[in-house]
Amino acid sequence: MRDDPTVVDLVTRARDGDKNAWDELVERYAPLVYSVCRRCRLAQPDIDDVGQSVWLRLVEHLPGLREPAALPGWIATTTQRECIRLIRATSRVEPVDFEHAPDVPEQAIAEEEVLRHERKMILRTAFAELSRRCQMLLGLLMQDPPAPYDEISRRLHVPIGSIGPNRSRCLTRLRQTPALVRLAADGPDDRTRG
Repeated sequence: MRDDPTVVDLVTRARDGDKNAWDELVERYAPLVYSVCRRCRLAQPDIDDVGQSVWLRLVEHLPGLREPAALPGWIATTTQRECIRLIRATSRVEPVDFEHAPDVPEQAIAEEEVLRHERKMILRTAFAELSRRCQMLLGLLMQDPPAPYDEISRRLHVPIGSIGPNRSRCLTRLRQTPALVRLAADGPDDRTRG
């Protein structure tokens, strides 16, 4: 969501020195930093170092950030660059995803990572809007491997025959949450265009 008003508001408030806004930005985008680092196959101590570098760079560049809504892309790109810098500095193997794939521009990889992160955030928001009972049912069905129906029946105190219909109703409610309705309205093609 490139024009996400929440991101614009958080960036604006963080620029003005609002510590809560800064903390929320870090909490919101730490998973993005982590996922980019994991794609580069960094160990946890290196991920921590890259994360610190990214947040330090953001503190330095936040006042000059021209498009606050572009922050997720900036974070993804900065994280990729910090990962590559760290790998080169420690004489490790070059990351295949970035160095050995000249036909995939670095910016395209960053945008893909940002979109994946944003979709996860939207889905988490939509999931939080469901009733506790739907959250529990879908959570049991979505774990890997899914819980067997007899276990779900026992844990939720529902007949086995009602699990499928309840799942269907919960998924319908999930699709009707405002967050997913907006995502569907944007369409996958609209979200990837510049």
